Amino acid sequence: MNQAMRKRAVMLIVTMLVITAVSTRLKADTGTCGGATTTLPFTDVLGSNIFFCSIAEAYVSGLTNGTSATTYSPSDVVTREQMAAFVTRAMDQSLKRGSERAALDQFWTTQSAGALGLTSVGSNPATVASDGTNLWVANRSSGTVSQIRASDSRKLNNWTGASSPFGVLVAAGKVFVAGQTNPGSLFEIDPAGPPAMNTLTVSLGALPLGIAFDGERIWTANFGGSVSIVTLSPVTVTNVTIGFSAPYGITYDGANIWVTDAGTSSLKKLDSMGNIIMSVPVGSGPVLPVFDGENIWVPNVGSNSVSVVRATGGLAGTVLATLTGNGLNGPAQASFDGERVLVTNPAGNSISLWRASDLAPNGTFSSGASSSPFGACSDGLNFWITLQSTGRLARL
Repeated sequence: MNQAMRKRAVMLIVTMLVITAVSTRLKADTGTCGGATTTLPFTDVLGSNIFFCSIAEAYVSGLTNGTSATTYSPSDVVTREQMAAFVTRAMDQSLKRGSERAALDQFWTTQSAGALGLTSVGSNPATVASDGTNLWVANRSSGTVSQIRASDSRKLNNWTGASSPFGVLVAAGKVFVAGQTNPGSLFEIDPAGPPAMNTLTVSLGALPLGIAFDGERIWTANFGGSVSIVTLSPVTVTNVTIGFSAPYGITYDGANIWVTDAGTSSLKKLDSMGNIIMSVPVGSGPVLPVFDGENIWVPNVGSNSVSVVRATGGLAGTVLATLTGNGLNGPAQASFDGERVLVTNPAGNSISLWRASDLAPNGTFSSGASSSPFGACSDGLNFWITLQSTGRLARL
């Protein structure tokens, strides 16, 4: 064999070796994770890689899709943009897969009024609260509170003895109801007792609507221009008027009480004495908000919008977003189920949904002609909505 032929033979052998090596490297590899054989589509992640199973878990759970259909690029630097995507996906997956809805294989979102479960309650139902097992519905015109079993939507009792019940609070093993009277009233229900309410006080500020609990005291937002702080055992009432115009909704973030003031189109943060320590401008006519563990969602009935306000940390009081569209029409109350935020639209006879993690709209649908959905809450599995015009409680 002459020198030229030997050179060509060597080059051919080298080429074949390179092709074989590349071919071997480009094959998707298989590894063992938790005793099970797992194959990844990524050609650059070997089964011998100490992070193979972690990468497999991230891929299967939807946390990562790789840098292409066949590559993961395990040695690449992760940018802040990519890290934000990873964190967001991880949060969304944990919320979605860790919910009671997921455990019961209920991944759907109701799309029409015909799919709502309906239970007759009293006349002109306002707000609703869950104790984890039952729903408690304040019926303004009936002067009653309906107790509904969540598992089958069956009405168990109709509690009597309230004057214009509006706000409902479940706390300390009892149910507390704010009566929309002047002066304001506060009623107490013992779920283990007879179906009649006990009047705790008739000395709240005028026209209490929103009601909240801070672990020790009950707070009410009084549309007449004050906030009431109620201490139990014995019952004492402190009414705070300075700085308030027309308080409507109220919520507690684990550290502070926040009140929506419809008269000044603001969300106000209070100290333990009821003094205003921060006032955040929001939309026109803020009403019944909800706290999602990080942010407060404020429906603004006058501007057909929802203000999302950071409640905690160094950004507390920052308006993160003003949401519009997505069916908002005279929004009244916001509710959080651990994953999604629901907002009722009495003027539009509709319900709007958003994903809480990234404020992405999840759509809107009708609650029925002339239904006027108003109050809303979640028991962790379903949303529950009061339909004012029909005297019913809807299960979503």
